[in-house]
Amino acid sequence: MKKENSSKELVVKKEKPFKEGRKKWLRQTSLTVLLIIIIVAACIGVNTLVEELNLADFDFTEDKVYSLSDMSKDILKGIDKEVYIILINMTESEEDFANKYNSENHNIKVEVVSDLTSRTDLTDKYSLTSDSSVIIVKSGEKDKVLSSSDLYTMDYTTYQTKNTSEEAITNAIIDVTTDEKPVIYNLTGHNKYSSDYLYYFSQDLQDEAYELKELDLLTTGKVPEDCSLLMVTTLAEDITEAERDSILEYIKNGGKIILFSDPNATGKKMPNFQKVLDEYGVSISEGAIVETDSDKMLYNSPAAILVTVSPSTSVTSAANMNMNACFMTSGKIEIADSDKLEELGVETEILATSGPNSFYRTDYSIESTSKTDKDEDAGNATVGALLKKKINDDVTSEMIIYSNNVFITNLQIAISSQYYSYALDFYNNEDLAINSVAYLTGRDNMITIRKDVEQTTYTVTQSQNVIILTIIFAIPIMIIIIGIIVWIYRRRKK
Repeated sequence: MKKENSSKELVVKKEKPFKEGRKKWLRQTSLTVLLIIIIVAACIGVNTLVEELNLADFDFTEDKVYSLSDMSKDILKGIDKEVYIILINMTESEEDFANKYNSENHNIKVEVVSDLTSRTDLTDKYSLTSDSSVIIVKSGEKDKVLSSSDLYTMDYTTYQTKNTSEEAITNAIIDVTTDEKPVIYNLTGHNKYSSDYLYYFSQDLQDEAYELKELDLLTTGKVPEDCSLLMVTTLAEDITEAERDSILEYIKNGGKIILFSDPNATGKKMPNFQKVLDEYGVSISEGAIVETDSDKMLYNSPAAILVTVSPSTSVTSAANMNMNACFMTSGKIEIADSDKLEELGVETEILATSGPNSFYRTDYSIESTSKTDKDEDAGNATVGALLKKKINDDVTSEMIIYSNNVFITNLQIAISSQYYSYALDFYNNEDLAINSVAYLTGRDNMITIRKDVEQTTYTVTQSQNVIILTIIFAIPIMIIIIGIIVWIYRRRKK
C-alpha cells in the first residue's frame, strides 16, 4: 500500500512542472501576441493621424534634398496671385514635392491629373497625349510647361542625374507671376568670347526669370530705356567713341553695369573703354595672378586660383554663408586712391580676393610656376568689387566688376585624365555671378546659395551586383537563421 501511494505521488510531481510550464508558455505567448497587436494598432493609428494632419516631412539629408530651399520659401512669401501647379501623369514623390509649395503659400494650388481622357482643355491647349508626363504652372493668362528634361538633367562629367525640380518649378512660378521681367542687355560687337561660351550662364539668367537681349550700340545709338542691367564681357578690341558716349550717358542716368573681364594680356590700348572705367576709378590689369598655395588652386593648376568671397558685402550678406569661387587666368583690379574716389563720388566694397600667397605676372613667356624677380606680390589682391557712384542725391550708378570672364563660361576644364567640368560649375561660380546680377537688378530675395541636388546613377557590374545583393539580403537572413537555431538549442537544453 505504501509503495502504491509513493508511486502516485511521484506521478503528480512529474505532471505539475509540465502543466505550469505550459501555462507559463501560453501566458507569455499571449502577452507577446497582445503586445504585437498593440504595436501594429499604434503604428496604423499614428500613420492615419499623420495622413489626416498632412504634416510636413522631416528632411535629415545634409543638402535638404527633399525640402524647399530658403530662397524658394522667401520667394513664395511674396506671391499674392493665384497659381496652379498641374501635375499630369507624374509620380507620387513629385506630387508630394509639389504639395510643399502649397504648404508655404496657400495661393498656390496643386492639381493632380492621372487621366487626360476627359481633359480636352489640357490636351488641346498644350498638345498633350494620354502618355504625356508634364507639369504645368499657370497664373492668369500666363503659363509654363515643364517636361522631364526640365526636372532632371544628366551631368556627363560625373555621370550623375541631377534633380532640378525645385529650380524649375520655382522659376516657373516667378515667370508666370512677374508682371515685368528685368531686362539684361549683353553688349556685343567687340567681344572676345562668342555667345556659345556663355550659353549656360545665359540659360541660368533666363531660368531666373530675366529677359536677356543683345545690344549693338552702333545700331541702337543708345542704351534702351528698359535696360535693367548692362552686361559687358571681355573685349577683344576697344569700343568706339559713339558707344563710349552712350554708356557714359547711361551711367549719368543711374545705370547698372556688370563687367566680366579677363586680363588685357595683349596690352591692346582701349582708351574709350577705359574712359568708362575711369568713371568708377578702376582699371583691369594686363598681367595674371598665379597661386603658390596648393590649397588655393585647382590640382596642379597655379593659374586656376580659388578666390575668397567676402560674406559681409551688399551682394553676399543675404546668402548668409561663405562662398568660394574659382577664377581661371584672372587679372587683378586696380582701384584709385581714396582721394580720387571721393572726387568721383565712388564708394567701394571688395567682393573677392586672391590667396595671401599669390603673385602677379605680366611676362607670359615665363614657364616657371614659382615667383621670379620679374613677378610682383599679389597676396589678397582684389579680383571682384562693387562700385557705387553717386550722381546726385537721388541717382546712384553701380558697377560690379570681376577681373575674370572664364569663370562664367562653359569652357571645359580638365579635372583628371577622364573627367572635365565646365568653368561655371566649379565651386560657387554660378551663385556668385547670378547673385551679383540679382543685387544689381534689385532682386535681393533671390540672393542665395542654390541647392545642388545630385543622385548618383546605380551602375555596377554583374559581379558587383551579386556582392551588393549578398550583403543586403543573404547576410541578414543568415543572422536570423543562426539566431533561431541558437534559440531552439537553448530551449531544448532547458
